[in-house]
Amino acid sequence: MKHTLTSELCAYSIAACRMAAAAGVNRVELCAAPSEGGTTPSAATIEMAREVEHLSLSVMIRPRGGDFLYTDEEFEQMRRDTLFARRAGADSVVIGLLTADGMIDTVRTAALVEIAAPMKVTFHRAVDLTRDYLHAVEQIIACGCHRILTSGAESTAAKGIDNLRRAVETADGRIEIMAGCGVNPSNVGLIAATGIDALHFSARRAVESAMRYRREGVNMGAAVDEYALAEADPATIREIINKIKEL
Repeated sequence: MKHTLTSELCAYSIAACRMAAAAGVNRVELCAAPSEGGTTPSAATIEMAREVEHLSLSVMIRPRGGDFLYTDEEFEQMRRDTLFARRAGADSVVIGLLTADGMIDTVRTAALVEIAAPMKVTFHRAVDLTRDYLHAVEQIIACGCHRILTSGAESTAAKGIDNLRRAVETADGRIEIMAGCGVNPSNVGLIAATGIDALHFSARRAVESAMRYRREGVNMGAAVDEYALAEADPATIREIINKIKEL
């Protein structure tokens, strides 16, 4: 029987969600703040993304950028955001919590899995920052998560090929392994050959702002060009989906 690979687009806008649905992407991971690596989107964004038909919705639950060691107050924020995502009709949430020693925060992870039900839970690339990658996979399984988003403990999924293969072997069907970071049309086949269950990609490009007047020398604090907007590229999305279909 042919192995079916699930596709997931990291979406930072409603427009990206519509692009994903039109291209036949299975699921979006809805985020805010791309420069921070993805944080929890606004309530309105979640509700509007849920209105996009023929698309599974997974919501990032991350109160801030930076590390994955959270205070009690930040964890309470994650708990409330998870409850809101469930009320809004999301299909899943994406979380990642570590201890100060670089292990999975199993107590809080298991608590969020329980709160999220019946939604599914993805443990994100915080797993790639743990001190013992394969042990972390076992910990995440024990917490009741449904999938792991990982680059194989390397800077990109292509570089983490060996660890992705090991993660698949360790999981042994008990949890989905989804590869992400640096996925593009040229490496879909290479990464898929590890036996993963899903591919996660952003397919982003810089889109020139429509602003005609531009005030030079003043920015809003971003370390990027504020007149170049990062948006999903429908052509790249379709190309990746076509590559997946060819497998």
